Order: sequence, then C-alpha cells, then structure tokens
Amino acid sequence: MRSLWSLPNARNFLIGQSFSILGDSALWLAAGVWVKVLTGSNAAAGLTFFFLSVPSLASPLAGMLVDRVRRRPLLIVTNAVTGVALLPLVFVHDAGEVWVIWVVMTLYGCSNTVLGSAQSALLTVIVPDDLLAHANGVLRTVREGLRLIAPLLGVGLFTLVGGGVVAVVDMGTFAIALISLLLINTHEKTPDPSQRGHWRAEVSAGFRYVWHTAILRQITVSTGLVLLVVGLLETVVFALVSRGLHEPASFVGVVITIQGAGAILGGLTAASAMNRWNERFVVAVSMLVLAIGVGLWIVPQVAVVLAGSVIVGAALPWLVVGTSTIVQRRTPEALQGRVFSAFDTATTVPQTISIALGAALVSVIPYTTLLAVTVVVTGVSGLWLFTRRAEGAAALNAAPASRGT
Repeated sequence: MRSLWSLPNARNFLIGQSFSILGDSALWLAAGVWVKVLTGSNAAAGLTFFFLSVPSLASPLAGMLVDRVRRRPLLIVTNAVTGVALLPLVFVHDAGEVWVIWVVMTLYGCSNTVLGSAQSALLTVIVPDDLLAHANGVLRTVREGLRLIAPLLGVGLFTLVGGGVVAVVDMGTFAIALISLLLINTHEKTPDPSQRGHWRAEVSAGFRYVWHTAILRQITVSTGLVLLVVGLLETVVFALVSRGLHEPASFVGVVITIQGAGAILGGLTAASAMNRWNERFVVAVSMLVLAIGVGLWIVPQVAVVLAGSVIVGAALPWLVVGTSTIVQRRTPEALQGRVFSAFDTATTVPQTISIALGAALVSVIPYTTLLAVTVVVTGVSGLWLFTRRAEGAAALNAAPASRGT
C-alpha cells in the first residue's frame, strides 16, 4: 500500500476522489429529504433519486465520449461544470422551486455517468498494472466508510442550515477534486479521430469486446446474475427486521451500519486477496461468501442476522474490486471508457430490475423465500465461475491488454 501512496499522481487522484465521494454521498440523501420537507410528498422525494439515476441509461454514450478525448482534461471540465451546476440550489426556498432540484439532480446524474467511466480509464494510466487492485480497494474502502457518516453529515447540515449550504459544501468537494486533477502530471495520447467509425459501432464496441473476451464475458454474466437477486435485499431487509426479528423499523439502521463495517473490512482486504489469488478466483469466492451471509439472514435471530450482515458487507467489496480490476487490466486503453460503460450497464440494469421486483414481491411472497432465491442464484453463479477455471486462467495469464491505441 505504501508503494501506491508514494506515487504523486495516484496520491493526488485518490485524495481528490475521496473528497468527491464525501460530497456526493452528503448531497444525494439531503436532496431527497429537502424535497420531502418542501412538498410533504414521499413520491416527490422518490423522484429525486429517479432523476439522479435515469442518466445512467446513457452510460454507453458516455463511454464513447470518454474514449474520444483525453480523460484528464475531460474530468477537469466535468468537475468544473458540475460544481457550477449546483449553484441554482442555493436559491431554492419553497415547493414551487422543487423542479430546480430535479433538474440539478438530472445534470448530476449525467456528470456521474461520465465521471465513473473517465475515472476508471484515467486510473489505468496513472497507476501501474500491479497496483490497480490496491487503488480500487482504497476507493471502495473510502466509499464504504463514508457511507456510514456522509448521509448523516448531509442531513445534519440540511437540518441545521438548509440545503443551500449542503450544495455549497459539495461544490467545494468538486473544487478539491478539480485541483487534485490539475496536480496530476501524466501524458495521455490524443485519440486518433481517423479511428472513429459510425457512432453506433463505437457505442457497441464495448459490448462486443466484453462478449468476445472470455474472462470479461464470464464475470459480466455471473455478476449480472448475482445483482439480479441482490437488489431484492434493498426491500427485503425491512421485512427481515419487522417480520423476522420483530424489531422496529429503525433497527434497519443497525443492520446497515453493521454491514457497512463489514464492507470496510472487505475493502481493506480485497487487494491483498488478489495479490494471493487471481481476480476471477476472488470474484467467485465473494459470490459464495455473499450467499453464506444472505443465508444467515433466514435465521430469525438478531445475533445470527448481524453476523450475516458483516459477511454480506465484507463480500461486496471483493466482488466490486475484483470485477473492476479485471475490466481495467483486460481492456486496451482505446476501449477503457466503452468497456467500463458496457460492464456497468450490463450489471446495473439487472440490479435496478431486482430492486423494483423486491418492492413488488415482498408483500406477496415470504421474505425468507426471496432470501433463499438470492442464496441459490448467488451461490450457483459463484460455482459456475469456478467451473470456468481453465478458460479464465488462460485469459488472466495472457499478456496484459495494450495500454496504447
């Protein structure tokens, strides 16, 4: 880990991203609470998160943009524009101006779609291949740690001084991220315009590369299946607490906090695990461990459920860091943006579907049945990935994908 932090470019990038994650996490929840307070409507508050998430459907287009330009300048411009876009929130004071929050959240969602792809691509330029797992592990640990405090910070600031101040704080974190990018000294090749084809072919290039690269196809299929059921947990946890444990709804906060503690542990150990084993093995293990953790949720005892929460939390960073590192290492520089976006789309859409299914099914199907389905699908996906051992190992042992164009 010390070798990663000794690299000035990597250090500046990780510090900037840490502040950016803090600002994002604080504003997102505060915005929903803000709309709820102004309108008194749960539906209106829910629309806030809808407007934030719907731009992710354009992720393949964002990936094409990322691969058409140099990533560092794109990140600088995007951070600057997003910071300025938050300024109208300072002038929101009543229910008639809620539409301003929705517009800003939509722009925020567009920004996140571009930033996610561009940050992943830039990381492969400024961090050596053998340290990518460490960098991804650091970012995941920071994200999970801030998930425990940033929402409280955002809502607390909103309660004390209003949403406008939360927006100003987030603008400040974008400024820090921008400064950290300006401090990065790296050479990026300008993509050759002559290599561009029809925009449809460019957009689909990421999906084609994923499908025709064995290890990427395998982790995309298995991860997509896992997230197709893991999203059920977003709603099932409420039924687990009320019907299974017979605890008040506020106890969900305890379950999520314990899960967050497990996630920090998972983030801290993910890179070490990948130093000992290859990424495919780590991803497969994470799925099996996740199945065990969810299985413990079926037992209606507080101690057992909390133990399962630690295991669930620890498994998810291994899954995320492992898949992220495989995508980065096995993708040529010229395709980094589009392949990231293709993988993101192929795994995020199933998760979104499962969240909606969970909300619809939890009132008509016993929550233990939904948990059992999650255990089976997650466990089978992990076992299936293990059976791809020979093909996956061959892919991973091949020479790393070229970083050139």
